[in-house]
Amino acid sequence: MDDVEVSDGDSPYTVEKAPLRNPDLTPLSLNVGELLSLYGWYLLFGTLLVYLLLQYLSRRRSSQRSPPPPTPQDVALVARRQEAMEAARMKMQEELDAKASIFREKQKQQEEEKRRQKIEIWDSMQTGKSYRGTATPSQPPAEASSSAAARPKPDKKPLRSADYSPLSGQEGGSCTFRPGRRGPSAGG
Repeated sequence: MDDVEVSDGDSPYTVEKAPLRNPDLTPLSLNVGELLSLYGWYLLFGTLLVYLLLQYLSRRRSSQRSPPPPTPQDVALVARRQEAMEAARMKMQEELDAKASIFREKQKQQEEEKRRQKIEIWDSMQTGKSYRGTATPSQPPAEASSSAAARPKPDKKPLRSADYSPLSGQEGGSCTFRPGRRGPSAGG
């Protein structure tokens, strides 16, 4: 208790403190310097990370804010766009309906043509004629048979002779099996 002085003043219990001996804070600066030398990079990166996180969160919060209420000018623009889109849809639907009706007409014509051909085939079979000649409306039956007879068949040489057998090993095949020599090897 060297630092405390007791005086006999007015009050017997008055205590006066002695001034600090080292007021320059050197030990504190040494402790802070040691702390920074040990953990300085970690503190720097941690501070930078917190800063970037705060920036990200503030941007995200600002982007999540609701858009300003639409103005009457925007409402009119949206209404015009919707009307234009509806008109374009109606036009496309009309074109599609027109194409569908044309397609249905073609389908009906094809079905009618098939029905007529079947009737012709049936009639020709009833009279005893061949129905294959009348099935093609482009050629009459007389012309179809004459054009088939006028076309000569080319004489093709067969790829193999008639007596060829791949299992017999005849006909001089280029690949034949020759077993290897038995016994001790010649090399040694």
